[in-house]
Order: sequence, then structure tokens, then C-alpha cells
Amino acid sequence: MVEAKHAGVGKWVINTVLIILAIIWIFPFLYVIVNAVKSSAEYSTGNFWDLPKSFSISENWQYLTQQIQLGSGFLNSMIYGALGGALGIIMAALAAYAIETLKIKHGLLWFFVIYSGTIFPFQVYLIPIFKAYNKVGLYDTRFGMILIYAALIIPFSVFVLRNFLMGVSKEMLESARIDGASDFYIFRKIYMPMARAPLAAVFLFQFTWIWSDLLFGMTLTKSESARPVMASVSLLGGATIQKVPPILLAAIIVSIPTIILFVLSHRNLEKGFIVTTK
Repeated sequence: MVEAKHAGVGKWVINTVLIILAIIWIFPFLYVIVNAVKSSAEYSTGNFWDLPKSFSISENWQYLTQQIQLGSGFLNSMIYGALGGALGIIMAALAAYAIETLKIKHGLLWFFVIYSGTIFPFQVYLIPIFKAYNKVGLYDTRFGMILIYAALIIPFSVFVLRNFLMGVSKEMLESARIDGASDFYIFRKIYMPMARAPLAAVFLFQFTWIWSDLLFGMTLTKSESARPVMASVSLLGGATIQKVPPILLAAIIVSIPTIILFVLSHRNLEKGFIVTTK
């Protein structure tokens, strides 16, 4: 009886703490939504939590389209997220398969060499990459951005996919080899379908990171033809108080693709968490 009472109190405390944390997390989103639809004049009054007296979405949108090419940035980030993410994850899957399943010579050493790419902050790579890109003609190109994003997501992706492979039955793979299946056939027809959930989870995380990246977008591009969406939005930075509502509207707009992706992929994301932590 006492234990049940203590359990009930503990559950009540946990729920209360979670509700408080949820409210704290929700407030910034409410601030953005409420003020993104206000006019600049209404926002400048300082009553940030008052409901808008009139909706000025068209006015704020017009300002955005006059200042930056949001559509071009959207397209570029979609390309970088889709192609860069897919290329990096395919390379990571091949590396994880070679290290864990094929048992290549010094496989564990190669794993640590690849994973060491996560040791240093990305800012350390900026100057060497910037100089190299300028020298070989990859600066301010879509191809150059796809390459750098694909390369940067490989280490973490290898880590996750190798963990998944460590839990795959080796007997099943050996049976396929006995039946005459080649290593590439096993990779393509057995490993990749089995790894669908972790692959989807990794792609979701990497696409979100690429979409949200500002560091490399600002450093390695200078024209609208290659600039990603976050770098385009950053051009509105240093804004006066009159420019805040359009910036908040831009923040909402650029967050929509990743929200949709999470909603559509949440089941694979949950499965990916489960199979990679077993």
C-alpha cells in the first residue's frame, strides 16, 4: 500500500516537471508564431505577447522576397540535403559493412580513423577546405557543397550503422555465402533492406543538420545560385526592430520541410533508435 502511494506521488512529480518543461519549450515557438504575423509598426510597440490586431503575412512575405531569394535557397538546401545525405550514407554503409562484416585487415583501426572526424569542431576544417576549394574550382558550386556535406556526415553514420551490423546474425550472412551469394549481393539484397530503419533515422538526422547548417553555407558560397536557405536567411541579420517580423516569418517557413520530414518518418526513426541501441 505504501509502495503504491509512493509510486503515485513519484508519477505526479514526474508529470508536473514534464509539463513545466513543455511550457518552457513552447513559449519561444509561441513568440515566433504570434509576432511573425504582426506588422512592423505593431511589433515596434513592444507588446510582444499581445495577439496581432491585423495579419500582415503578405507584407512580411513581400519584404522577404525583395531582400533575399528564398526559393533559390530552398532548392539548394533540398539538393544538398537529399544528394549530400544520400551519398554520405551510402559511403558510410559500405564502410560499416566492410569493417564489421567483411572483417577487412585492421578494420577496427579504420573505424577509429573514420570516426576521428568527429573529434574536432567543424570550424577547424574551414580554412583548409576554403583554400582547397578555391584552388580546385569547387568554391561557390553546388557540387562542392554536396561533396563537403557528404564527407562530414560519414563518421557519425558509420558509427550508427556499424552498431546495427554488430547485432545482425552472422549465421544468416554465412548461409547466404554458402549458397553462392557474393559480398556485394549480400550488401545490396540482405543488409540494405534489413538496415532500412537505421538508414532512415540516420538520413533524417543528417538531412536536418545539412538543412540547418549555416557555417559551411556562409563560408563556401557567395552567390544565390549555390547559397543554401539558412545562409540566405542570415542575410537579414543585423536587422532593426522594423525587420523582426519578416525574419520570424522566414524562420517559420524554413522550418516547415524538416517538420514534415519528421512527421512522415517518425516510425522509422523510432525503429532506428531501437535497432541501433540493442
